Amino acid sequence: MSSSTKQVQSQRTVPAKYKQQQIVANSLANPEQFWLEQAHSLITWFQKPTKALYYKDPSKPHFVDWFPDGKLNMCYNAVDRHVENGYGDQVALIYDSPVTQTKRQYTYSMLLEQVKSFSKVLKRYNVNKGDTVIIYMPMIPETLFAMLSCARIGAIHSVVFGGFAPKELAKRIDDCKPKVILSATCGIERSDKIIEYKSLLDEAIKLSQHKPNNQIIFQREALNITINPSAGDVDWVDAVAKEYSSPDVPIEALSSSDVLYMLYTSGTTGMPKGVVRTVGPHAVALMYAMRTVYGSRPGEAFFASSDLGWAVGHSLTCYGALLNRNKTVVYEGKPVGTPDPGAFFRVLEEYDVKVFFTAPTALMILRREDPNGEYRKRYDVSHVRSFFLAGERCVPEIHRWWIQHTTGHNPREKEMSFDHMDELRCVSTDHWWQTESGAPVTALCVGYATSPSEMPPIRFGSAGFPVAGVDLRIIRVHDDEDDENYGKKQHDIVEADPGEIGSVVIKLPQPPGALSTLWNNDERFYNEYFKRFPGYYATGDTGLIDKDGYVFILSRDDDVINVAAHRLSTSAIEEVATEHPYIAECCVVPRPHDIKGQVPMVFAVLKNQEIGAGSAQISKEITDSVRTRVGAIASLTPENVVFIQKLPKTRSGKVLRKMIRTMVAATLEKRQNPNVITIELPATIEDPTVADDIWRALIIRHTKANL
Repeated sequence: MSSSTKQVQSQRTVPAKYKQQQIVANSLANPEQFWLEQAHSLITWFQKPTKALYYKDPSKPHFVDWFPDGKLNMCYNAVDRHVENGYGDQVALIYDSPVTQTKRQYTYSMLLEQVKSFSKVLKRYNVNKGDTVIIYMPMIPETLFAMLSCARIGAIHSVVFGGFAPKELAKRIDDCKPKVILSATCGIERSDKIIEYKSLLDEAIKLSQHKPNNQIIFQREALNITINPSAGDVDWVDAVAKEYSSPDVPIEALSSSDVLYMLYTSGTTGMPKGVVRTVGPHAVALMYAMRTVYGSRPGEAFFASSDLGWAVGHSLTCYGALLNRNKTVVYEGKPVGTPDPGAFFRVLEEYDVKVFFTAPTALMILRREDPNGEYRKRYDVSHVRSFFLAGERCVPEIHRWWIQHTTGHNPREKEMSFDHMDELRCVSTDHWWQTESGAPVTALCVGYATSPSEMPPIRFGSAGFPVAGVDLRIIRVHDDEDDENYGKKQHDIVEADPGEIGSVVIKLPQPPGALSTLWNNDERFYNEYFKRFPGYYATGDTGLIDKDGYVFILSRDDDVINVAAHRLSTSAIEEVATEHPYIAECCVVPRPHDIKGQVPMVFAVLKNQEIGAGSAQISKEITDSVRTRVGAIASLTPENVVFIQKLPKTRSGKVLRKMIRTMVAATLEKRQNPNVITIELPATIEDPTVADDIWRALIIRHTKANL
């Protein structure tokens, strides 16, 4: 077989033991029938689709139109239809802001009035179907009003995480060319920490080539500013008041393939990628996920702790929860410090939340701040049906700790069944999705189980089974693919064996709701996601599928360490290191090595900084454990275990591994000043002082190694 030939082995046959596996098999065998049934039963259409999927150009299977002849409106499905069906008095939105000591609730009727009012403001400032609008705002109800108003009139919103640096915001302004920008005077991270959004926005507009017509600014009590009309500034509240008596704006009937929003994610070239989401398939995918993956029932409270500026905030807090007629919680605060590690649990109890979504990073922070669950014990969470984790792989030790402190059960085996339960409650599972997917790719679907016996066991370290429409495969990685040529060579596409680590891909077509392209860049869309494995979407992740069909997402492709031609996942080493009783959290990155190519470096945070005096012994114990559990080939040595105060993270809680890798390389290249970081810090870093700590630790380590 020549190296240019593209061939994949037939998919492994996994026994369809559980209902989820049976449904997924049906969705892949009969996608047309399966998804058309979902579309008709879950969504209200102005014109019902008669076809599920359509290829404009069969030679380009990465471009697919779902429900091509359907017409609908996302805002109508999320708000209007519930009011029309008699649920106007049900609570739709719960705003809880411990940083401002504010609690407020909106019914579906109240939410509809807010959205209608702001839709009129957008129209007044000449925002129409197909126009782009940047939303640069904090976690307040007005952000959600703005998103829904754009959806109502057919404008394309691009929510940029509030507090992004001006340079990064300017890139997004120039790329999507918004007609208007919606913002607030400030964001509030703590009672004593205010981020002045308006000054950041003004600087971004100065830097950008494109100039928006207007900036509509919501004045917050914590920071009131003087509005400058000559610069295009508009006061949000005044604008709404002026349109009070004007007629309502008609709802725009959108084609299924019309763009709902565009959301930027980081790119390998330094330029952000504008992920494009179309309205029809996204609506169907979200409703299906809310019912089947999360098992959320209409009328229940749903709490996802992600910011509205990230994919989870879009898919779950805003659209998914409202489509499903849930009470969606908009929480302006942190898991700790606002005011204490009991913050999330207080919200769960106070609003009778049935489904909770958060990141494994939040669990790590809670374990560090409240290792014995003392704050957790102050609140009753027994009513929660399910806890879902996503954002990074949930290390088994962290997952077990969370289960212990939410259920009292202390699982120590490799998997945990639910046979001991009389009903499904406090089910805690890891699952996996991406900004690009817009909805879960793998999960243990709580919605399919009507009793504990129907729920598949949790297999620690796994993100569950593929969900409906996802034909997930693991492609074998070739030994000659190192860091420099990774993904550039053309090889036969061969499916990995059960348990074999490889590249995680999805056979086309992608399921409804996945990104349809990148904003104004179809070529980059193909090159980023489909060029390496023609006929497959390359997720950029490394993982495996075990013999029972459980999927393990281990790391990003570039987080694999190549030690003496042996490819090792960083997550395997992290899993072992995190089990040390003194380690709160850690991450592992590769360090260049003259002989072996790369060796691992562990960056660890101690549960108690006072035990730092014994760090040499802890380093040795971690090294010994990795040698025993992962193998001597891992080549971890005590001097490559580095203790730091905190891990660098984005505002959404993801560990900035690439930044640490770049720092490691930079400090090895030449003698560096410990007080001057010579690499560019990522715009998404939450606390830049953490980078200073790591930089100095690396300089000290490198200096000692060369004495």
